[in-house]
Amino acid sequence: MAQVSKDMTIGEIINVDQGVVSILLASGMHCIGCPSSQGESLEEAAMVHGMDADVLLSTINEYLQNK
Repeated sequence: MAQVSKDMTIGEIINVDQGVVSILLASGMHCIGCPSSQGESLEEAAMVHGMDADVLLSTINEYLQNK
């Protein structure tokens, strides 16, 4: 079973499962395709967007567990 962590980049997380894109978009992270987002960690991207990285991480890992 795949799991992600806050220190993984957005690009790495998307490579784990493309379905994560819809979670990121639904949470308000609309710059998934921009070059800088591919190099930002989940924690950094959450901070920039005013999100709680732990909540986002939990949502993504729950999705990955239930696949």
